[in-house]
Amino acid sequence: MKRSLKDYAFVTLKGIGMGAADVVPGVSGGTIAFITGIYEELIDTLKSIDLSLIQTLKNDGIKGAWNAINGNFLVALFLGIGISILSLAKIISHTLATYPVLIWSFFFGLIIASAIVIAGKIKSWNVGSVISLIVGAVIAYYITVVAPAETPNATWFVFISGMIAICAMILPGISGSFILLLMGKYKYVLEAISNFDIKVIVTFAAGCVVGLLTFSHVLSWMFKKYHDLTVALLTGFMIGSLNKVWPWKETISFRTNSHGEQVPFIQENISPFNYDGEHFLVGAIVLCVVGIVLVLGLEKLGKHNQSI
Repeated sequence: MKRSLKDYAFVTLKGIGMGAADVVPGVSGGTIAFITGIYEELIDTLKSIDLSLIQTLKNDGIKGAWNAINGNFLVALFLGIGISILSLAKIISHTLATYPVLIWSFFFGLIIASAIVIAGKIKSWNVGSVISLIVGAVIAYYITVVAPAETPNATWFVFISGMIAICAMILPGISGSFILLLMGKYKYVLEAISNFDIKVIVTFAAGCVVGLLTFSHVLSWMFKKYHDLTVALLTGFMIGSLNKVWPWKETISFRTNSHGEQVPFIQENISPFNYDGEHFLVGAIVLCVVGIVLVLGLEKLGKHNQSI
């Protein structure tokens, strides 16, 4: 697809949105890609990176291989993702710790609207689509109620964590950050990014690359062969993940992080009227609505810029 410099700037902005979402447990970068109209192109582009690329390089040279993998698109997108993750890691960690109710309310609104938008992309609703949606919702809900695990910080496990998390990151509704949380590696990786721990960052990134190149083939096949069932499944993932981002929670147990601090380990959802901390009920509702409006605005922008 031929693009202008302005078009690639838009792609980078979408990458920034994906990066911001991927940093947050419960919010998926794949959701942002989906509602901004670049999801299927991203999956097909990643799928194009395989062993056949070696033959293309021999026959058509570097330029031919670069065009074959949609290189300009990938660079623009991952530039935005990288900028966002590096710049927002500390900010999001701080705001989640300081204003959890307000921030999670905003994310709750984002996911509600995103589920509605994605469900609207199903061309034909039938029994299969409904069952697929229910299965997706059940799977995502189960993931949200599984207790986070204590796992090793060994290089091999960081690599495996990257492989698994990136698969979730490109699935709308399934948060890669939350998968990291379940694997006991969310804080570890986030702190490594904040502190520029090169060894951990490179190991995790390598796992992400391997996971992306492998899982993209599966997703591309699913979209081409079973489009409506796949979209319904992803919609279900988003609905089920709402359990995780409910703003008002009660901490059942704590754990000690790498700094020796006591942080929440297992939490359960409660009514805002039973919440011990600051309720921010009006602010929470406002931010939830803002999240909904933002997603609907992005969807409208995506339709306006389908060729971007």
